[in-house]
Amino acid sequence: MFTCDNGSEFSSQAMDPWAYQNRVPMAFLRPGKPTDNAFVESFNGTFRAECLNAHRFVSLTEAQQVVETWRAEYNESRPHRALGEKTPNEFAKEIAASRDFLGLQTAENSP
Repeated sequence: MFTCDNGSEFSSQAMDPWAYQNRVPMAFLRPGKPTDNAFVESFNGTFRAECLNAHRFVSLTEAQQVVETWRAEYNESRPHRALGEKTPNEFAKEIAASRDFLGLQTAENSP
């Protein structure tokens, strides 16, 4: 399922036909209810406060470099309380490893 805003932020004319053609169900947030997507709203606030509002960009190249530096620090160096004090990369690797393990278990138990 793909969840998206149905307001001005839903600007992709290609998303709706793509989702239909690929049988991806779409769920739209209720108008005026950003708490329906609290994790994204929290991230957007953090990104805005720590990166976008903290810098004045003079070029697209500079913006790309600053955003990439912030993204790398956010995902690779900064532990997150919601992830058990792991970085997002550490958490993702654990999830991937557990899925690989479960996949191997399933393949071994199949006739």
